Amino acid sequence: MSGRISREFIDELLVRVDIVDLIDSHVPLKKTGNNFVARCPFHAEKTPSFSVNQKKQFFYCFGCGASGNAISFLMDFSHLDFVEAVEDLAGFAGVEVPRESIEYQPGQKKEDLNSLYLLMEQVANFYAEQLRIGDEGKKAVEYLKNRGVSGDCAGDFMLGYAPDEWNALASRFNPRLLLDAGLLVSKEDGHTYDRFRGRIMFPIRDKRARIIGFGGRVLDDSLPKYLNSPETSLFHKGKEVYGLYELLEKNAKPQRILIVEGYMDVIALAQFDIRYAVAVLGTAASQAHLDLLFRFSSELVFCFDGDKAGREAAWRAMDAAFSSLKDGRQIRIMLLPQNHDPDLLIREQGVDGFVGRVQGAETLSEYFFGHFSNELNLSEMEGRAQLVSKAKPYLEKLPESVFKEMMFARLKELSGWDRLDILENAATLALKSPSKIGGKRPQDNGRLSSARVAVALLVQNPRLAELLDQREIDWSGLEFSGAPLFKNILNMIAGKHPTNAAVLMECYRDAAEEKSIKALAFLDLQISDDKVDVVFCDAVNRLLIQAREAGLARLLDKDKTKGLDAQEKELLRKMLTGK
Repeated sequence: MSGRISREFIDELLVRVDIVDLIDSHVPLKKTGNNFVARCPFHAEKTPSFSVNQKKQFFYCFGCGASGNAISFLMDFSHLDFVEAVEDLAGFAGVEVPRESIEYQPGQKKEDLNSLYLLMEQVANFYAEQLRIGDEGKKAVEYLKNRGVSGDCAGDFMLGYAPDEWNALASRFNPRLLLDAGLLVSKEDGHTYDRFRGRIMFPIRDKRARIIGFGGRVLDDSLPKYLNSPETSLFHKGKEVYGLYELLEKNAKPQRILIVEGYMDVIALAQFDIRYAVAVLGTAASQAHLDLLFRFSSELVFCFDGDKAGREAAWRAMDAAFSSLKDGRQIRIMLLPQNHDPDLLIREQGVDGFVGRVQGAETLSEYFFGHFSNELNLSEMEGRAQLVSKAKPYLEKLPESVFKEMMFARLKELSGWDRLDILENAATLALKSPSKIGGKRPQDNGRLSSARVAVALLVQNPRLAELLDQREIDWSGLEFSGAPLFKNILNMIAGKHPTNAAVLMECYRDAAEEKSIKALAFLDLQISDDKVDVVFCDAVNRLLIQAREAGLARLLDKDKTKGLDAQEKELLRKMLTGK
């Protein structure tokens, strides 16, 4: 269904659904104190570290760090994107998802997506029928048999055949929808013809089983050997992979996913019951591809031909690989022997031999530094200098993580350049800084700072912002540890009016502050409900006193060294007299 989902509906949905009921329907919860606990569904563990707080409408795993609200849980647990998770949550609540109309924009199509999905299903069935009963389809069947493809496997992947005719589809289906779906090509004179002719057809399904595009292969050596659907409102080749739906049908949580180069590679491996392979669609693997696949498995293995083209393709994948790697994710590189594809290799070495190669594939770090070691002479200063200049841009794409630090340590070891220490960026240093909100200052002796208490209480109880509105505090000139985040949250609450912590958290989805908001939302302050207002006001009062004292000290120091302008003198007078 087209149209945007309104922010108001999402906020209302988060208030309507009790996160305990939602998670308990997927993972049985047990009441313990103020929280509900279970073994974490996102990592293997023997004792429960997964906690759900009903008051805050928030979950957190102390083992793996998974956290979020009801929408976040559905995205992680059911491998959904944001819109799909909202739709599932609405279904759980028994309400329809209202859509806001989207006004026309130049170049924007307004076709009915449901009609397009239906058309794609009908065309796929037509192609499958042509493979089974058409005279031309017999050649395609013979080709598939020669490739070792069984009837059952062809059925699993909905294989078909496009007749070698110019208007096989237009005479049977709506021409306008065929054009919108990319199945017809329009000539300059206005006439159209079928895009796919005389080809074995591979329907491309998204993870919800909807057909979004097609791939077609010729039966001989004519070019182009493979032809894919063009970009349409349904199909974006930079975001979809072939075989993902079929993979998830066999195993919703595969240990690893093998990324191969073509449709027939996926099908050939499926013939040998290796059901965890997918293929990118005529393009290099992108970060969107990898982020999609990492939603279903923590380990991805790239499988490339061992020739020059395969090695170059493997190296092109490095850009996407480094941008997608976070702690807990792993990428391996598997280069095949010369003149071998997965089908030939598995027939030569058997399933066990092939699987052994997959399991023993090089880790990304081994492949990455091995590539440079083979390319550069690291015994020479010039070679080590080139290593730093070539490797550093890739490493800088890594998200802040232990893995990034270890990769820089390895680069420092190979290059012998001590100054690599300066590459640790400000974000990493900030995470280590005890003065950052969420950390502890040494002088706190284990006690939480006033700033941390105030900000955490505000995140957990957005209604507390009303107490500050009543005091009409001028925050513009106040400075204290965590002040930017505190002011940011106040502005967010004033603009969005979140009902609870779960709704406030949703306001920060994908924002720079999201990680800090999540940490503060589940921070156990051990404050009873009837004391929240008093403790919050007390913490804010201490912050105001600290900020006033710091501001006063700054003005007095400047008065002694540089002198004050008229405005600063007036501010100093007010601070000293309290008027």
